Order: sequence, then C-alpha cells, then structure tokens
Amino acid sequence: MIRFAAWLLGPLLCLANAAASAQGTLLVGNKSDDTVWRLSLEDGRRLGESPTGAGPHEIAVSADGRQAIVTDYGHQQPGASLSVLDATSGDPLRTIDLGGHGRPHGIRLLPGGDALVTTEASDALLRVDPGAGTVAQAIDVGAGVGHMVAVSRDGATAYVSKIAAGTVSRIDLASGRKTREAPAGKGAEGIEVAPDGRVWVTNREDDTLTVHDPDTLDTLATLSSEGFPIRVAFTPDGRHALVTNAKAGTLAVFDAASHRRVATVALRPEGSEAGETLLGRGAMPIGVVADPARPRVYVAISGADRIAVIDAVEWRVLDMWATGRQPDALAIVPE
Repeated sequence: MIRFAAWLLGPLLCLANAAASAQGTLLVGNKSDDTVWRLSLEDGRRLGESPTGAGPHEIAVSADGRQAIVTDYGHQQPGASLSVLDATSGDPLRTIDLGGHGRPHGIRLLPGGDALVTTEASDALLRVDPGAGTVAQAIDVGAGVGHMVAVSRDGATAYVSKIAAGTVSRIDLASGRKTREAPAGKGAEGIEVAPDGRVWVTNREDDTLTVHDPDTLDTLATLSSEGFPIRVAFTPDGRHALVTNAKAGTLAVFDAASHRRVATVALRPEGSEAGETLLGRGAMPIGVVADPARPRVYVAISGADRIAVIDAVEWRVLDMWATGRQPDALAIVPE
C-alpha cells in the first residue's frame, strides 16, 4: 500500500506543479532576505526561492518569459550588479557587474531585450546587454537621485523620476541624451507611461500624482493621493491607474481617462505584526502589478511580509500570501 501511494504521489505532484505553472508565477523580491520567491498565481504557494545580490529592489521579466533580471541595490554598502535568474526554475544564470555604477534601482526592458537601469550613485541611466553581461551605454541624467524608469510604448523614449530633485526627465534613446527635465512634485518616485502615452508620476512628499505630456513634460493634471504615494501601474486594459500609498496603507484606483478616483482599498493585514522598513515601521504597500490574464492585482506589503491579492472588478482584498522579509519588487511570469 505504501509503495502504491508513493507511486501515485509522484504523478499527482507533477500535475499540481503543472497547474501552478498554467496559472503563471509571481516573482517577489525580498529586500532584507536577498532573495526572490516564486509564488503560484493559483493560490500563493511558494514554488521556489532564488538568491540574489544584496537588496533586490526591482525585477524585469524578458518578453519570452525565460529570464528575470533583478537590480541589486545593496544595503549599507551600495550594490553594483544585476542578478539574472531563470524565470521558470529560479536557477541563477549570471551576475552582471555594473562597475562604478552603484545603487542600481529602476529597471525596464526594451523591445530588443536590452535593459535600462537607473543607478543613483552615478546619476546614470544604463543600457545593459543581458546576454553579453555588459554595460553598452551610460547616459548622464544629472543630479537629483534618478530612481525609477519608464519607457514609451515604441521603446524610443525613457522617462526617469528623481526623488531629491522632484522632477521627471525625458531621455532620447537613439541619441543617448537627456532632452528635457521638468518639475513633477516633491519626492517624485513612481513612474509609468499610460496607454495614451502620457507619463504619470507619484510625488510621495506632496501626496500627489502628476500627469505629464510625453514630449514637453508639461503638467496636464495634478491628482491627490494621500499617504505617501510611491508606485503607479496600469491595468492591462488601460482603464485604471493603481497607486500604492505606503504610509496610508492603501491602494488608490483612478480612472485613467477622467482622472477620477474610483476606489480605495485598505491594505493593513489583520493579525500581522508590522516590522521595520526602509521608510520606517509599519505595514507599507509598495510594489504593485496587475495580472495580464485575470482581474487580479498584487501588492507587496513591506513590513508585513505579505502580498495582497485584490479583485480588480469589485476592488476588494481576496487573500494575503506570505513572503520573505520586506517584499517590494513584483513581476509576473505569464502562463
């Protein structure tokens, strides 16, 4: 009977793993643990854990879903590398040395596969060839702590938010030059390009969102989002902008066309003990990503070591999944 049960268990485990894979995988960067967890999008089960460099802050997944690239920001000592993982198995593939470019943070992948990476210590936007493992270009973005990066839909233009300067910069990628810089708001941090091409920026110290013309960077609208707005993302259909308010412990949902707030989701996990984060002590939502295959949004709650799973129709919390310490970066490996 025992031999029969063991024989039966193997195929069942394979089927369970296949089902989890069919739903897709959520990658979670745990800043204090120096790891990336792989969670099943079916039920939040941990499928694996991968080591990274110190302080993994952001994650980008290649268009074919095969590789994940992680910025190793560092802790007290600045990091200066990218960790490249197999996005399916989690196996470490290589570490890319960024040389004198320390504190890598924001990362986006271009249509051709190159990675754009902000490096706070060198005031640069790097263009990195992940296959060769080399820095192909370093673009000077100037002082002001260039933190996050977004890319236009055609891949021709990058936009960098600067926390200390409170600005947004426009980078022409063909010439490798910063062509414009304009005010956004105090503590400009989160940044994303909307489906209509406009650039949205979260200004954490002003409790605002600003919407910018993609060419001139003129401010077209200023929206209120109380409680330290720190990230912005869009749902796959482009209808809604998702803003995490770290100190308020909320997700604010805006109609992308009218700029009207349509929902506010409370994200304080019951029964969880709030721990220390880089922003202080508390259960602070930071990273946010929308599922491309189903109406779900996932938010990393640093300090509570949880992922909030949110229904993107009724805008309510469906579940809380466990993570490592101080989750922040999120990325989805599609089914």
